Amino acid sequence: MLRPARAFTRASRRRLLGTGLLLAVLCAPAATLIIPAALAAGEAPATAAQPELAKQPLAITGTDGVRHAFSVEMATTPAQQETGLMFRTAVPADGGMLFDWGAPRQSMMWMKNTLVPLDMLFIAQDGTVSHIAENTVPHSLAVIDGRAPVRATLELAAGTAQRLNLTVGARVEGGGFGPAKP
Repeated sequence: MLRPARAFTRASRRRLLGTGLLLAVLCAPAATLIIPAALAAGEAPATAAQPELAKQPLAITGTDGVRHAFSVEMATTPAQQETGLMFRTAVPADGGMLFDWGAPRQSMMWMKNTLVPLDMLFIAQDGTVSHIAENTVPHSLAVIDGRAPVRATLELAAGTAQRLNLTVGARVEGGGFGPAKP
């Protein structure tokens, strides 16, 4: 049984945060502790990079009309999505990881245990980039908010958005957003 939020001491909260648990305490008659799906299933928090995931071709056409091809890893399970690019020492210039949430939802990311800076593209249901967070800070626990419900979040090597002139309004194909032609 979970204890109500007021029963957690400062030290116990620090221990829980130190294990990588994401805490969200809801102010309701019975407080609820929300933890990552992998931990709820009895799996230990990630302590190393996950093996390379299955890849799919993906293309982003910028608002300038220039099309850019990528080969991205598909994070499809809750455990894969929770680990993401943690502990990776590099992200290829034409690679990245796509988190397809399946349906529009708020996407809030963080950089805990992520060793390299990233660009995060938040993608609406129709494949349009609705927000870009550039050069996110490695190891940061700050929330990186997509600012609106999105169908997916794409993580790319930091500097990619600027280098390719990718802006809000760019269009994504592949990875579940229609065909991506090489």
